[in-house]
Amino acid sequence: MKKHFAILLFAILVLGMCVPSVFAQASGTVKGACKDAQGNPIADGVVVWANQDNGQKYSLKTNKKGEYFSLGISAGKYNVQLFKSADDQKAGKEMDHVNGFQVQLDENTLDFDVKKEQENAAKGQGLSPEQLKQMQEAQAKQAKETTTVKSLNDKLNAAKAAADAGDFDTAIAAMTEANQMDPTRDLIWFKLGDYYRLSAPKQTDPAEKQKRLDSAVEAYQKAVQLKQAATNDKDPNGAKNLAAYYNNLADALNKAKKTDEAVKNYEKAAQIDPTAAGQSYFNIGAVYTNAGRVDDAIVAFDKVIAADPNRADAYYWKGVNLIGKATLQGDKMVAPPGTAEAFQKYLELQPSGTFADAAKQMLTSIGSSVETSFGNKKKTPKK
Repeated sequence: MKKHFAILLFAILVLGMCVPSVFAQASGTVKGACKDAQGNPIADGVVVWANQDNGQKYSLKTNKKGEYFSLGISAGKYNVQLFKSADDQKAGKEMDHVNGFQVQLDENTLDFDVKKEQENAAKGQGLSPEQLKQMQEAQAKQAKETTTVKSLNDKLNAAKAAADAGDFDTAIAAMTEANQMDPTRDLIWFKLGDYYRLSAPKQTDPAEKQKRLDSAVEAYQKAVQLKQAATNDKDPNGAKNLAAYYNNLADALNKAKKTDEAVKNYEKAAQIDPTAAGQSYFNIGAVYTNAGRVDDAIVAFDKVIAADPNRADAYYWKGVNLIGKATLQGDKMVAPPGTAEAFQKYLELQPSGTFADAAKQMLTSIGSSVETSFGNKKKTPKK
């Protein structure tokens, strides 16, 4: 009996000695090195190990050498993803992945070499070394473009926020920095021109005002140059955007008292985007009106009316310029033909519009009646 008890006690002691060893082996370690498509270490990258059985995840960060290491990874099959950064992880933009990697109860090594993977893939696709090089260069270029676009968008958003708050100097500084990062983006030059143009009226020093208008013109001209080079038939908004560039350039020139240059650029906008030609010609009419060139203004407003017969303010401003050509015969003001009709058409289209009272006063001044049903007069019924 004592002998059997001693054997049983020995067996229990042996089992007890083995228990710590079993528990010590319940998890393993994982490690590896990560390199990008150019063969450089991926510093501050993220390697995510996801257990296929229970969904448990381990997110491991790489060091400056692109290496990662972790203890305490439970055994099992894992899907492993490599991300260039924590931001890419949040966005779900992985660089590489391995599915079904078996973690053993000891040391496990899983390296990521994106360049080598691409080379292996290229061999499988029958690519030559030169074709592989071109592919890698294209990928590197795309990665750089993505980074640049993100930085430029950040500058655009910061500039817009500043401009919306009336801080045009900060907006100008942001766009200037963006151009230093990449001077080939027409939109950046266009927005820089906008902020110079919009800030000019706020300047109390005439010299500074003129300087900002000149800077706006220069920026718009650069935007036009770049847009013309980039516009193609595949861009559905290319012509419309280019016309907008010309319109804003013309406005800056007009504010700088360069009337003829402003008109030329408005005309270019009308030619490039015929769907918005009415607005461009209206702008020309406004430029000529402010410059006192009534004959040119009347021609411009006639073009607006031809493009959009229902644009009421074009009739009003045509009438204003026509009445500017009126003469006095005794004590009576005689306006050129078409003056009364222009004001009456305005009142027909907008009987209570912004210029309704002024139009009525103009009609009275030339001894004409107010007809808000102009063009639709009822015939006198026959008796």
